[in-house]
Amino acid sequence: MAAGGFCKLPDGMVVVALNLPRPALADGTSDVRVLVHAHNRARALTRLRNLGLRAVYLRGNAAPPTPDEITAVLHHPDGLIWRTAPDNGVAPPVVAAPELWRPIRALLRKAAA
Repeated sequence: MAAGGFCKLPDGMVVVALNLPRPALADGTSDVRVLVHAHNRARALTRLRNLGLRAVYLRGNAAPPTPDEITAVLHHPDGLIWRTAPDNGVAPPVVAAPELWRPIRALLRKAAA
């Protein structure tokens, strides 16, 4: 993992953020930032592994989700979203026109095609 982290919410749930190589590209030139909302860190990683992302681990808390990322994943019905990660491997800063978050199905559909 290039970067990842988690944030425990007041209700006991967690939001896990991971930078992963894009599955559709074999060379790994473009990473994606994946956010998962779950009961705990283990369940968040299990959700990703069940989708076919087998080698997913969270080591440390170097790049926890930003408040904007937490809001985005909490408002998504699946609680599992992604977007292209920045080149420097940390959470993207707030910019004027950020890339939109997408459901994980869109990423996996591109990988299968």
